[in-house]
Amino acid sequence: MTEHDEQFMRRAIALAQEGIDAGAGGPFGAVIVLGSEIVGEGYNQVTSTNDPTAHAEIVAIRNACRKLNSFQLDGGVLYTSCEPCPMCLGAVYWARPSRVFYAATREDAAKIGFDDEFIYEEIEKNFEHRQMKLVNLLRDEGLTVFENWENKPDKTKY
Repeated sequence: MTEHDEQFMRRAIALAQEGIDAGAGGPFGAVIVLGSEIVGEGYNQVTSTNDPTAHAEIVAIRNACRKLNSFQLDGGVLYTSCEPCPMCLGAVYWARPSRVFYAATREDAAKIGFDDEFIYEEIEKNFEHRQMKLVNLLRDEGLTVFENWENKPDKTKY
């Protein structure tokens, strides 16, 4: 870790406080850096936007991708004030930064009411044992769209 890493993490933590002060949502902030430049940042905006996906990491990823005009963050680094939840972790993997730094842990978050452990446990279960039922419906019709994608010559792969 470098002095720059600490600087960017402090910015993520400051964003978490900005979000609290703005009444935007939970105490989470995130910064995305490419080279030595912040290309995206955000804080949790779940309650202020009525958007359950508006976590700090998601907001920062959206802002960075918009700025870079890209759907991937190759070579980027994410600094987040807390270990990413399962949803954010999935988004981070899709965005493909090279590294993630986090301050507080998921156990720290659970102590103040942000407990995602049930999601981690649910993911490990077979579909038939999950609390939320997932039902396969009209698979053949869904596969037709997949075939159309597979045969599309000018698609952008990701």
